[in-house]
Amino acid sequence: MKKFISVILSLLTVICFSGCRDNVSENNNDNQSGQNAKVGEIAVFYYTFSDTYISSVRAEMDKELKNAGFKFQNYDGNGNQTTQTEQVQTAVAKGCSLLAVNIVDTGSDDAAQNIVNLAKEKNIPVVFFNRSVNESVIKSYDKCVMVGTDYEMAGHMQGQMIGDYLVKHYNSVDLNRDGKISYVLFKGQEGNLEAIARTQFAVEDANKVLSENGKPALEFYDEVNQNKYLVDQDGTWSSAAATDYMGTILAQYSESAGNMIELVIANNDEMALGAIASLQAAGYNNGLGKKIPVFGVDATQAAKAKIEEGAMTGTIKQDAEGMADAIVDVAENYLENKTAFEGIDEKNVVGNWRINIPYEQYVR
Repeated sequence: MKKFISVILSLLTVICFSGCRDNVSENNNDNQSGQNAKVGEIAVFYYTFSDTYISSVRAEMDKELKNAGFKFQNYDGNGNQTTQTEQVQTAVAKGCSLLAVNIVDTGSDDAAQNIVNLAKEKNIPVVFFNRSVNESVIKSYDKCVMVGTDYEMAGHMQGQMIGDYLVKHYNSVDLNRDGKISYVLFKGQEGNLEAIARTQFAVEDANKVLSENGKPALEFYDEVNQNKYLVDQDGTWSSAAATDYMGTILAQYSESAGNMIELVIANNDEMALGAIASLQAAGYNNGLGKKIPVFGVDATQAAKAKIEEGAMTGTIKQDAEGMADAIVDVAENYLENKTAFEGIDEKNVVGNWRINIPYEQYVR
C-alpha cells in the first residue's frame, strides 16, 4: 500500500509540474531579457497576432525592444476584448513596468478606459498604438499617450489615388461603356474609427477628383445596399471575408450581364488581396486579360508584390517600422523619467497626447 501511495504521489507531482510548465510556456512566449530588465517587464498587447499588418508591427517591436535591451512579453488578444483585459490584469498583477496596448474594442471608450484605470492605480505608463483611442481617455492619465496615424489621411490619400487613376484610365475601367464606374467597398469593422474614415473619404475624395474632371460620381454596385459597403462580420479585416464576398458577387455581376464591378476599394490590403483571389479565379487581374483596379491600405509585402505583378493597383503605406520606433522611444522616455515626447519629431506630435506616423502612397 505504501508503494502504491508513493507511485500515485509521484504521478500527481509530474502532472502538476507539467501543468505549471505548460502555463508558464503559454504566458511567456516571446519573452526576452536584456540590460534594462531591472525596470521590469514591458507588456505588449496585440488585438490579434493573425492580422498581417499587426504582425509586421510586432516583428519590428520585438526587434526594437531587444535592441533597447528591454525584457518584454507579447500577448495575443485573438480579437477578444475580454481576453485582452484579463491579460492586462495579469500583467499588472505581475508588476510590469509599462503597458503597450493595441486595443481590441474600438467601438466604445469603455475597454480603453478600463485599461487606463488599471494602470493608473499602479502608476504604470500606458502607450496605446495603431487602433485609435479617444483623446479624452488618453488625457485621463498623465502617463498615457497614443501612437497611431492621422487615420482620416489614409482615406483622403486613397481617394485621391483612386480619382487620379480613374481619370487617366476611365475608358478602360468602364467595362460596360455606360459612362459610370461601378464599385464595391470592403469595410474592415463597424465602429472602428480608421475603417469609418477610410470608407467615407476614399469615395468622397475620388468623387471630388472625378467631378473636377467632368466625370460622374462612383456608383455602388448594389443599389439596395444603403450602407454602400460590405463589412467583415468578424471584425478581422480578413482576406477570407473579401474572397467570399467577391466570389458571391461575381456569380451575379458580370460583363455578360452588363453589370460587372469595375473598381474594388478595400480598407486594408488583406481584404484587397482576398478580392483579387476571386477576381483571378474569374479570369481577371492575371496579367494577360482585363484588369479590375483594386486599392488597399497598409503596403504589406504581399500587397506590394501584387502591385509589382500588376494584379493590384495601389495602396497606402502604414509605416510599421516607424510606429514601432515611436512606441519604443516613448517607452524609454517613460521608464527613464523623461517627458513622453522627448526626441520625437515635433511635426508628428499632436497636442500633448498623440503621435501620428505619416502615410505614403504606394503604386507601381
